[in-house]
Amino acid sequence: MPTWHMLFFQDSASPSMEQLSLFHDFTMAIITLILIMVASSLMFTSSYKLTDRLLLQSQTIEIIWTVAPVIILLLIALPSLQTLYLLDDPFSPNITIKAMGHQWYWSYQYPDFPDMELDCYMLPTSSLNHQIRLLETDISVAMPTNSKIRLVTTSSDVIHSWSMPAFGVKADAVPGRLNQLMFSIKRSGIFYGQCSEICGSNHSFMPIKVEAIPMKNFLHWVTYF
Repeated sequence: MPTWHMLFFQDSASPSMEQLSLFHDFTMAIITLILIMVASSLMFTSSYKLTDRLLLQSQTIEIIWTVAPVIILLLIALPSLQTLYLLDDPFSPNITIKAMGHQWYWSYQYPDFPDMELDCYMLPTSSLNHQIRLLETDISVAMPTNSKIRLVTTSSDVIHSWSMPAFGVKADAVPGRLNQLMFSIKRSGIFYGQCSEICGSNHSFMPIKVEAIPMKNFLHWVTYF
């Protein structure tokens, strides 16, 4: 879950987010090495009093600083493309959930279960009981763990965006259009997200709360909802 002064991503709860975190760490390592090399070169040249003619005019150096960036970009581009295709890899879902954005709350439908609908409103501060401000909702959206989930999102009024950082997914909810997300949840827990598209005066009061539970408990929840 998000906390104050968090410097890194939330703990991954899906294979998609794991791939994004690994790619982020790999890219940051390359950027850090480049920063160290450039800073060291600047410090060396600024403190060195003598001038080297071969250093100022050298074909070898020209080749090195032309070829090296190409290699670095390839090292970043190849894992990036692999991660991109993994995120968009379609699969046959075990369950489908429809999320519809409204001003300013989310409603959910479970097409696989007849008459299964719920509206999720943010809990006001006065109703919180040692809970997280601006992220708690009156009803949690239940999703099964270790299952292939397809979430279809749209909107009834203006553009919203369904975003769940721990899952590494985000999709715009556009009126008259259906967007879908494909993901799976690896572990049980409560995960928080928010609307990520400015949608009006109460945009910051549209939290998303997902409770990931084992499939057995999920079916029990659906039966007695």
